Amino acid sequence: MRTKQELGEAIRRERRAVLVVNAHSRRGRHLYERACALLASAGFDLVAHHPVEDVGRLERTLAEAADLGPDLLIAGGGDGTLSAAARLLAHRDMALGLLPMGTTNNFARTVGVPLRLDRAVDVLATGTVVDVDLGLAGDTPFTNHVGVGLSADVMLTTPPRLKRLTGRVAYPLTALALLTRHRPLRATIRTAGAEHTYVTRQLYVANGGFHAGRPITADADADDRLLVAYPVGGPSRRGLLRDTVRNATTGHRRTLHEQPFVAVGELWLETDRPAPVEVDGELRGRTPIRVGLAANALRVMAPVGTVDR
Repeated sequence: MRTKQELGEAIRRERRAVLVVNAHSRRGRHLYERACALLASAGFDLVAHHPVEDVGRLERTLAEAADLGPDLLIAGGGDGTLSAAARLLAHRDMALGLLPMGTTNNFARTVGVPLRLDRAVDVLATGTVVDVDLGLAGDTPFTNHVGVGLSADVMLTTPPRLKRLTGRVAYPLTALALLTRHRPLRATIRTAGAEHTYVTRQLYVANGGFHAGRPITADADADDRLLVAYPVGGPSRRGLLRDTVRNATTGHRRTLHEQPFVAVGELWLETDRPAPVEVDGELRGRTPIRVGLAANALRVMAPVGTVDR
């Protein structure tokens, strides 16, 4: 493995990269050609570039691109696409470049990558290689979060066309439609020194600093060796709606030391009945589940000046 400095110098000097864009994502199909043009203008030698229309082929295409041995694998798409790329590149001598083209772009926001395509390409050309943590849901690495409760049902049922038309609003719209028939869960989080039990319709365990495009707290990020577990509301529908609004509007003013956040390096999550678990927007098994951390597991191109612990 090269050092981060050596890898960053190779990227800036050789500009040897591959590009994989999820052309099924909200903005992917419209921005693919522009991304290729911007990368060429920035001096990148694209060993390969692929627009992926069939999401069922995305992980295979990412793996084939990585097998070409570039210094930089550039992934364009939403959080699901970037999470798939991150899983592939964990603990490898290759950096992940982010072109945020999705609905909420939580991982790009956490790393500090601009959402405008031209500025994101500038980061790839002039930025620095940093290490970030990955969460582990069982043995599955993730960038952003694990969700149990309503979010798993939302991921199952949100229509792709609604996401393209309304962006991040698609998720709360779908949640509202499902809420009338959704049952609360009794969820228990066990850590090395404590146990926390909640009756709630939604519980998250976050690795990154953003959810639904908004800050979780002012001091949560993807390089702090911490997971952040928190319920959203209690058993009532009104409580879920109240806390959802509160989290979206006040997250930038809250800290990890406040209730109801539990900030730890590892936890065990169980529920009163087996519940689907969504990991970065994809269903990945059921509770109970261990959630842990792989510290500094992923190398990412980030803006110059990004804190790298």
